[in-house]
Parts: sequence; structure tokens; C-alpha cells
Amino acid sequence: MTESLPIVAEPSVEPARLRIAEPLPAAREALARAQDAAGIGVFTLDLREGVLHPSPAFCRLHGLELRAAYPLAALAERLAAEDPAAIPSGDAQAGEAVYRLRDPLTGLPRWIARTVEIEHDLDGVPVRLVGVVRDVTEQRAQRTALAESEQHYRTLFEQMDEGYCVIEFIDGPHGPLSDYVHVTANRAYAQHAGIENVAGKRLREIVGDEAEGWLALYGDVLRTGRPIRFQRELVATGRYLELAAFRIEPPARRQVAVLFQDITARRRLEHLLHSKAADLEAEVVAQRRDRDRVWTLSPVLKVVASPDGRIGAVNPSWSRTLGWAQAETVGRCVPDFFAPEDRPAAEAALERLAAGASTDLELTCLTRDGGTRRVLWTIVPADGLLYGFGRDITEQRHAEEALRQSQKLEAVGQLTGGVAHDFNNLLTIIRSSVEFLRRPGLAPERKRRYLDAVSDTVDRAAKLTGQLLAFARRQALKPETFDVGERLRSIAEMLDSVTGARIRVVTDLPGAPCYVRADASQFETALVNMAVNARDAMDGEGRLTLRLDGGAPMPPIRGHAGATGPFVAVSVVDTGTGIASADITRIFEPFFTTKEVGRGTGLGLSQVIGFAKQSGGDVDVKSRAGAGTTFTLYLPEVAAPPPAPTPAGPGPETGTEAHLRILVVEDNVEVGRFCTQILEELGHQPVWAENAEAALVALERAETPFEAVFSDVVMPGMGGIALARILRERFPDLPVVLTSGYSHVLAQDDAHGFELLRKPYSAQELGRVLKEMAGRRATREIAAS
Repeated sequence: MTESLPIVAEPSVEPARLRIAEPLPAAREALARAQDAAGIGVFTLDLREGVLHPSPAFCRLHGLELRAAYPLAALAERLAAEDPAAIPSGDAQAGEAVYRLRDPLTGLPRWIARTVEIEHDLDGVPVRLVGVVRDVTEQRAQRTALAESEQHYRTLFEQMDEGYCVIEFIDGPHGPLSDYVHVTANRAYAQHAGIENVAGKRLREIVGDEAEGWLALYGDVLRTGRPIRFQRELVATGRYLELAAFRIEPPARRQVAVLFQDITARRRLEHLLHSKAADLEAEVVAQRRDRDRVWTLSPVLKVVASPDGRIGAVNPSWSRTLGWAQAETVGRCVPDFFAPEDRPAAEAALERLAAGASTDLELTCLTRDGGTRRVLWTIVPADGLLYGFGRDITEQRHAEEALRQSQKLEAVGQLTGGVAHDFNNLLTIIRSSVEFLRRPGLAPERKRRYLDAVSDTVDRAAKLTGQLLAFARRQALKPETFDVGERLRSIAEMLDSVTGARIRVVTDLPGAPCYVRADASQFETALVNMAVNARDAMDGEGRLTLRLDGGAPMPPIRGHAGATGPFVAVSVVDTGTGIASADITRIFEPFFTTKEVGRGTGLGLSQVIGFAKQSGGDVDVKSRAGAGTTFTLYLPEVAAPPPAPTPAGPGPETGTEAHLRILVVEDNVEVGRFCTQILEELGHQPVWAENAEAALVALERAETPFEAVFSDVVMPGMGGIALARILRERFPDLPVVLTSGYSHVLAQDDAHGFELLRKPYSAQELGRVLKEMAGRRATREIAAS
């Protein structure tokens, strides 16, 4: 504050008073310096003149220039704007007043405390104010902070859930009976005590009959100075308290601070947790007991083993089922208890389990008494061990086998009835034709017609037999490697005439060839059978698609596992009426047909599935009523065959005029006689042997060597294939031709390497085979020479 205020001259001093004040200047000056150094300002206010006489410290505290006097009116304009209380007035009361000014340098408020004394004249009229001022900003800030802190802790003290009080020991008013009086207490303590104003209340008033125990506890704390912590139940209320008590220093105050909290809820929770833990432990014990019962009483075989198959534990069912005691089992390897033929599968399963994959497998287990049991195992790896669960299915397998035999008998009955029906129809035609042929004077044209009927009927009977054998997978196949796409093209051209003009035949073939090894004739027959079914399903109008895919896996079909392949997939897709879901499972049964009487035998699809199974594949069918059907024939895909060698040149001319010495081996008398008659009619020299053993004797004793052997396959004793293989070793240059109408050996082994003529054969077919055989023999003789 640098404003200029009017200068007021010092008042005149009377000579007498001046003489009295002369001894005091030095003391006054020293006092002024001390006050100034302490920041204490001094002033006097002449009430009559309205003039203020400040000390230098007063001026500095108020931001005034150092002057000896200031008119009160001018000073009021300067200071009253900030705080009117800053200007002393004549009606001021003696004592202290606090007012606020703003620091001219920092702009922050400063608090000034002023203390005044009032001087009066002889009449009691105030004439002068004498005062002292000092800066109390810091003290005021400290008091404010202290007050706020006290308020904060007081609020916390009152709002805390824990009860707190300070009690002071007092002697009894009438003798040695002592007590404690409450000096202070917070809200939580008052609520617990049930008294609003706890301060001043004695402990005996609050706790009643329990006072002696509390007095003893607090007395120990007060006497020893050691704090205590304990829990106590209030019997009357059923509540639990946790208390802490400590002595307030100095000991002479005889005060104890008590802090407690109600832990009733916590104790109840602890009790509940203990109860739950006890219940859980009891449950665990019960579960362990149940688990032990399951382990002991379960009919399932249970085995715990290490990853390498070493057995660590078995349950009693293992011993009950297999007879091996636990002591005889633990420590041995799992495969030791399996049949020798199943051990490779078990060892392979252990390798899969080592990789972390579970596995299911059916194995034959050895019993201690030398028997076997069929067990279905599920093995799961977990926590570094193998856990095996086995179910004894021996009786189940026996029952299934009995059911299969029953089903086979039923199928045989159905098959026999169907075959008998169809063959009786064929035999009726043959018998009627023969009867007409026996009539004398039969016209040549009618004779030829009946002979043709007999011949056609025999062909139909042979075809029916072939379909039955194909269904039974006993058809003797002639496998060869061929390009499926090339066959499909030729079949598609042929199907145009079979399906009719209103059915469009479409082929969908890949660019690269796909090869299979199968009987080409049976393959074509299967395709035709599927195409004919498709034609009938489309009622003569629609689209028939032949699609070929190579290198694909074979999916699971009708519950059978698939295979990775590669497989060739030949699909026959039609746009017909589809197949009802109830008929899907029966369409491959022999003689099952949904066609009208006379329009199908029910053996077409039986031939297809029989051929597929016998060739290492399968047939899948996808159909929905009204949305068409897709038959997919899967056959194993093979590599392309090596190129055929270029023929050296035409062989020598041979014909039926070549007369061969042939050994006929046939156990059926009628067939043997008829065969020798045919060969004699063809100009050959047949010799008949009734079995393979007789044929070997005839070959050894023949004075004139035989030039060929024509043998049946199925015979008592040694069969035709075994005979042919012996002859190939003993007489490597002797041609052998086999014939059979049925042979499971031929059906299983397509690599026998011998010429095969299927029954029933005609004289023309037999002559052709003999002609080809003679030509090959002549070629070998020329090459040898």
C-alpha cells in the first residue's frame, strides 16, 4: 500500500509532562525495536483529534508507508474496503479482535489480531486507544487444520463399526469398592451398551453382574501395562465380542482404552464353515466309500497301468472274470493276458494311447484255467496313467452268433423259395419243350423254336445262378486292370438303347484315367443293373448321369467303417421317384423288389453289392422320396497297367480239326459221360478219371502222353485247383482247363493262373477253349524249336 495520506504534526507536549518522560526514551526505543523485530505493531489513536500514531511494524503489517501519524478518516478509506474491523473506533471494546487484510506482495489474505486498551479522562470519557497488532495467519491456519483433523477423526471415530471407549479407574465413594467411569465413547460403544450418553457412566452400571470379571481384566492392563486381546461370549445376549485393551500413558492417569467389535456374525460364519467342512469331509468319505464299492463290486473289469502297459492295479472283477489273482497280475504287462493273435492289436493300441488318444478295442483275454473270454475294452489316458474298462461280452457274442445263424437260416429259406420259384419256371419251359420235341412228325420250324426255347432258358438259368453267386460273393471272377472311364463311355452308348429315347444319358468323367482291378464283365453287369433300376424309377423319362471320381476315400456305409483308399467312385444318378426310407435297408436283399410282378427278379442289386464286396469295395445309396436316387459303387483304385508287349506275329493256324488226347477229371458220372461225348463229337480222344487222385495215376501210367487236362474244381478229396498246381510242377508244358459252377476257392483267389470255363458250358464254348489252348501250345513248341 503506497497511497499518500495527509501528514499530521505531532501534538504539542506540555513542559511538565515532557520533563516526566525524559528518563524513558531509551527504554521506549528498546521496546519499540523488540516489538518491531517480533512483528508486533503498536499504535495509539487520539479519539479527540481522530489521528492514529502507528509504529513501523504496524505500518508494515497493514502495508502503509512509514509515518508518524495518519488521519483516521483517510486510513478508513484505505483499510475499511477489505475488512471494516480493521479500523479501530471510539466505541470499540477493550480486548482482542481479528480482521483480515490482503498481502500487497502475494495477494493472499493475512489475518491480524488486535488488542486494545481504552484511556479515559477524569470524567470517564474515552480519549485514547492504545493497541497492539500481530500477524496470526499461521496460527489461524494451524488451528483450522487442527480443527479439521479433529473433526475428521471425530467423524471416523463416531462412524466406525468397532466400539471404542476410554475408562478411568476411580475409588469407590464408600470404602474400597472400585469402579471405572467412562471418559469418552463412540457411537458403536453407546449402541452396544444401550445407553445414549455413555460419558460419565460407570462400568458397573452397564455390565451389572459381570462387572467383577471386567474390572479384573482392566486392572491387569492398568497394573502391568501389557495390552490384551481376547474373545468373550455375552451369555445374556448370546453375542460374541473381540476386545483389545491397553493402558493410556502416563500410568498416573489410570485410564484404559478399550476397542471391541461384535464378531457374532463372524463366529456364526466360522461355525457354518466348520459345519460345511465337516459335511464336505463326510461327503468325501462317503464318495470314497462309494468309489471303493464301485471298484470292488462293479462287474466291469478295471485296470490301471503305466503308459508302457505295466499293470499297477486291478479290481476284483478282473479276478472273478479271468481267474487271475491280483498278486499274479500286478507288475505284468497288459498284452500278456491277451490271446497271441490279438497282441499286435493291443501293442498298436498302446502306441496310440502314448500319443494321448483314447481307444476302444475288442480282444480275447486268457483265463487262468486256459480258457478265453471276449472283452470289449475302453482305455483312456489321464494323469500319466492308463485306465482300462472292460466289459465281458462272451455270452453276447455267442448270442449274436446264434442270431446270425438264425438269420442265415431265414435268408436261406427266402433264397431257397425265390430260387425254387424262378427255377421251376425255367424247368417248366424246358420240360414242356422236351415233351414237344419227343412228338413224332414235329415240323422243323416248331422243332427249332422249342430248341431255341430250351437254349434260351438254359442261358437264363445260368444268369440266375451267376446272380446268386454274386450275391453270395462266391462268383468266380476274372479280374483284370482296366480304365473305368473308358468302360463308362462304352456303357453310356449302350444304355441309350436300354433306357429309351426319353431318358438322357449324361457322363461326367475326369480328364485323367482311373484304373481298377476287377472282373470287367461283372462290372458292366453291375452298371447295367443300376441303370435299369434308374430307368424304371424314372418311368421312362428323365436324366441318367454316370459320374466318375478318382482318388477319394470310401466313407462309412451302413454302419461299416470307411477306408482311406484311394478308391474309384462310380455314381449312377437318376431323377426318378426315389426310394422310400423303409425300403433303403432292404434293397440289396435277394428277391426283394418294389416292381410289379413280372418286371424284376429282385437280384439285380444283389449282384451289384456282391460284386462290390468281392472286389474289395462297397455300394452306397442316397435317396429321398420324390427327389431321385444316387447309387455309388466304390472299387479300390490301382496303378495303370504296364503296356502290353507287341505280338511277335501270328501263330500257326489251328482249328477244331486238331485232335487232342484229353484227360477229363469229373466226379459226377452224368457230367463225366456227357463231357466225354462232347469231346468225342469234336474229334478229340477223351479219357475220364473220376477224381484227382485217379487222374495223377492215369498221367503217370499213360503210355501215350496227354495233351491237355480238363478238370472240375469242386471234387471230393483233392480239388481241381490243387491238382492243377501239382500238374504245373510235374508237367509244366501240359495245358490245364478248369470248370466250375461254384467254388469259394475261385471266388477268394483270382490269381490261380489257369483257364476257367464256367458251368453250364456249351459244346461251342468248350471247343473254343480247346482251340485257343491248342494254338498257345503250338506257339510254345515253335518258340522252343
